[in-house]
Amino acid sequence: MMQSSSVIICLAYILGLLMTAVPWGGVGILVLGILAAVLFRASYMNLRKFVQKREKSLTKTKGSANTLQTTPHPRVWLIAGLVGLLATLYFQLRMPQPGEKDISQFISGENNSNQEQLVIVRGEVASNPRLTRSQRGQFWLEATQLDEVKNDKGPASVPKGVTGKLYVTVPILQATGLYPSQQIAVTGMLYKPKAASNPGAFDFQKYLKQEGTFAGLIGKQINLIDENRKWGWWQVREKIVRSQVRWLGVPEGPLVSAMVLGSKTVDLPYDIRDLFVKVGLAHALAASGFQTSLILGVILQLTRRTKKVTQIIFGSLGLITFLCLAGFQAAVLRAVIMGFAALVGLALERKVQQLGSLLLAATLLLLFNPLWIWDLGFQLSFLATLGLVVTATPITKRLDWLPPAIASLISVPLAATIWTLPLLLQVFSVVAVYSVPLNIITTPLISVISIGGMVSSLTSLILPDVGSTLASFLYYPTHWLIQLAEFFVNLPGSSVAVGSISTWQMLVIYGLIISTWLLRWWQRRWWFAGLITIILIIIPVWHSTSNLLRITLLATDTEPVLVIQDRGKVTLINSGDEGTGRFTILPFLQQQGVNKIDSAIASNFLGNQNDAWLEVLQSLPIKNFYAYASQPNNNNIETQAIQQKLQKYEGIYQPLGLGQIVNTSSSISQFMNEKLPILRLQVFGQNWLLVGSVKSQQIEQLMKTGDLSRPQVLWCPSESLQDLVVALKPQVAIATANNLDSKTLSALSLEKTKLFFTGSDGAIQWTPKDEFEAFIQVTENKASSL
Repeated sequence: MMQSSSVIICLAYILGLLMTAVPWGGVGILVLGILAAVLFRASYMNLRKFVQKREKSLTKTKGSANTLQTTPHPRVWLIAGLVGLLATLYFQLRMPQPGEKDISQFISGENNSNQEQLVIVRGEVASNPRLTRSQRGQFWLEATQLDEVKNDKGPASVPKGVTGKLYVTVPILQATGLYPSQQIAVTGMLYKPKAASNPGAFDFQKYLKQEGTFAGLIGKQINLIDENRKWGWWQVREKIVRSQVRWLGVPEGPLVSAMVLGSKTVDLPYDIRDLFVKVGLAHALAASGFQTSLILGVILQLTRRTKKVTQIIFGSLGLITFLCLAGFQAAVLRAVIMGFAALVGLALERKVQQLGSLLLAATLLLLFNPLWIWDLGFQLSFLATLGLVVTATPITKRLDWLPPAIASLISVPLAATIWTLPLLLQVFSVVAVYSVPLNIITTPLISVISIGGMVSSLTSLILPDVGSTLASFLYYPTHWLIQLAEFFVNLPGSSVAVGSISTWQMLVIYGLIISTWLLRWWQRRWWFAGLITIILIIIPVWHSTSNLLRITLLATDTEPVLVIQDRGKVTLINSGDEGTGRFTILPFLQQQGVNKIDSAIASNFLGNQNDAWLEVLQSLPIKNFYAYASQPNNNNIETQAIQQKLQKYEGIYQPLGLGQIVNTSSSISQFMNEKLPILRLQVFGQNWLLVGSVKSQQIEQLMKTGDLSRPQVLWCPSESLQDLVVALKPQVAIATANNLDSKTLSALSLEKTKLFFTGSDGAIQWTPKDEFEAFIQVTENKASSL
C-alpha cells in the first residue's frame, strides 16, 4: 500500500498538470502546499507530543503510533506544492514545438498553405495506412527531405533536409501495400492544419499538435524508394487480422480483431465504430484493462501448478506481447502497468491495493509523457478504472438481493458510467440513454468474443488455417453483438443531446461523486447527490435554450448554412455537402443541446446536388421540411429518401415554388429568382440577403424594380464582395475567404460596412446583446484570458 506522503506527492504532480489550464496554476499549488504545511504543523506536533507522553508513561498504544506514522509530516506538503509547480513547468517544457528544420517551417503562401505548389516529400512510413471517411488512405510519415516540383516534371530547387512527422492522405490505391519503416517519396501539396472554425467542431490543429505534428500533406502519387521489408510488430498484427477476416468476413472479422488488439491498430469500418460509440460500447473497441485481465487470468490459471517464478515470467511475457501488439497507447500502458503490479503482489505474496497501483500507473505515465493529461483516451481509461475500483463493490453490495453474477453485471458498467459521464458530457454533449442496460446484456458476448479472439490470434501465428477456423466460431456472437447495437441505436430517444456542460459544472459533479465515495454522510444520501447532478445538468441547459435568441452562420466551403435559435425553436437553412452535415452541423447542434429541428429550408442555393439532409435526418427529426422547386423533383431518389425519413418522425415535406415565402416561427424566407441564386431572409427584424455568383448590375436592376431592398446583412462569394457592398451598402458583409488584394480591401474600408470572412473568422454569431461576433476571435480571447 502506498504511504500517505507518496499519495500526496503523486496527487500533487497530477494536479499540477491539470492546473496548466489555469493561469499561474503551479504557483497556486505551491501556495496551497505552504498553507497546508502551516495549518497541519500544529496538529502534527501535538500528535507527536501525545505519542511521546504515552511512551514515557509506558502506556504506548499501537493505534496512536500508527496514526503518527501515517500522518504526513508538514514538510511533505511543502514538497507536494513544489512538485505541483515543477509539474506545470515540465508540461510546458514537453509541449511539442516545431524545430528549425521542421517541414512545417517550409510552408509558404497565403493562409500558411502551399496548396498551389507541388512538392516531393521523402521519408519513412511510421504507421499502417488507414481508410478515412472520405475514402482516402491515411498514414504518418517521418519526413527527411523536401523537393519543390516545377511543372510536374522535376525539382525546381536544391532538395532540403527536413524533420518532423506529417499527416498524409493519398488516393486509396496509392496507400495499398504500404507498411511501417518503408522509404517512400510522396508528391502532393503541403498545408498547415486549421483550428476549429465552428462551435463543437473537431479541432484538427490541436489533434495534430498532440501528436507532435504541425503540417499535413495531400498526396497525389507515391514512389517507392526501398521495398525491402523490415520486421515489425505490424506484421504480426496483419497476420492476425488477415486470419480472422478470412472466414468471418467484414465487419465481423475486423470487429473481433479490434476487440482483441484495439481499434487504433485495426482498420475497423467507420459505420461500426460510430455505431458502438453512439450506443456506449466504445470501450469494447479499446485495448485496455479487460484484455490484460483476461491475459493474466488465463496465463496464471494455465501455470498454476508450476513455480511462482514461472508464473511471473509467463505473465510478464504475455503483458509485453500484448503491449507490443496493441501499441504504446496511454490506456494500454496503464492496463499493463497495473498488470505488472499484480505480478509484483504475487511475487511478494501480498495483496495489491488496486487504487494505489492505479495512482502509481497514472503518475508513471504522466512522467513519461505529461501531455497525456489532456488525452481523452487516458482520461476515460483512468476514470473508468477508478470507478470500477472504488464504486463497483458498493453498488454490488446494494444489489445483494440479486444473484451475485447479475449484481456484478449491473455494477461494473454502472460504476464506469458514473465516473466517465461528466467528462463525456463536456466533450461530446450527448448521453447514450440505453448504455447501461446494453452493456449488461452484451457483457457475456463481449467476454466470449474477446477470449475466443485471443485464442484464435495466438493460434493464427502458428497455424493460420486453424486460427481462421477457430475465429469462424465467433461469427454468430459477433453478429448478434452488432445486431443488438443496431437495435438499441434505433430505439426512440437512444441518444439525447444535453448540450456541453461548463467546466465548473463538471467539477461540481465530480466533487459530488468523490464526496459520495469518501464521506459517510453522502454515502447514505447518494440519491441526493444524483438529484443535484441531474439538476446541475438540466436546469442551466433548459434556462439557456428557453431564453436564447441567436443566429449562427456556420463556416462552410459550399453554400451558406444558418442555424436560428429562437427560445427553444430551431430553424436550419441549407445543409451543405455530406461532410458539412457530419462534421459541422450535427456537432454544433449537439453542443447546443438540440434534439429536433422545427423547420428546415433547402434552397439548393448553389445548385449543390450532394446535400447533407439525409445525414442530418439520421440523427435528428425535422418537423417541417421546405424545399424550393430548384430542388430535385419528387421522383428523385434522394428526395424520396428524405420524405421516408421525415415520415418516420412524422415530419412534413413541403415543396415550394420560386418566390414563395416560407414563414416559420423565427424567420421569413424567400428564394427569389430561378435565374439568380438569391435567398432573402427576415430574422429577428433583420433583413439578410444570401447572394451567389451574380453581377452588381443584376442586383441594381432588382433594386430599381423594387424586388429587392437594402439588407442589413449580406452573404456572398469573395469575388462578388466589392461590387455587392458598393451596390447594397449593408451594415455587415460576410464572405467565405479573404483572398482579396490590398487595394480592394482599402476600397472596402471606406464603406461603412463591417466585414467578416468565415475562412479566417470562423462561424459568425449574432445575439441581441453582443451583435455580431466571430467564433475564432471569441475563442482566442477566452484562451488569452487563461
